[in-house]
Amino acid sequence: MTIQILNGPNLNLLGIREKSIYGDSGFEPFLEKLRADYPSVQIEYFQSNSEGALIDKLHEVGFSYDGIIFNAGGYTHTSVAIGDAIAAITTPVVEVHISNVHAREEFRHTSRLARNCRGVIAGFGLQSYRLALESFVSEM
Repeated sequence: MTIQILNGPNLNLLGIREKSIYGDSGFEPFLEKLRADYPSVQIEYFQSNSEGALIDKLHEVGFSYDGIIFNAGGYTHTSVAIGDAIAAITTPVVEVHISNVHAREEFRHTSRLARNCRGVIAGFGLQSYRLALESFVSEM
């Protein structure tokens, strides 16, 4: 099983930015632990602050991987193009968020991606990614 984790804009600053919202851990140590906990799953990782690069990665893996775990950051609420890219691929996508977006600003309550995703997991910190991974692993 091969799973792609995609992180969008500003998620390269995890552990540095807004620690009260996103925590004080970087993503890489969490990713190492996730890979160690799921040795039978090939977990690929890609982060970009560029909308086009995220769409390109969706196109690249979206017909051959077993699942995509996607935190599109702020693009979640604005990008019709990313939503369309998810609709165009056959690999199932789970949208994830570290924070509970519904407890935050009103504009964050709308996702341009969710309608084309298998599901949405939000508000469990970095464990949101683990929960999404479990949703794929449980189908093995």
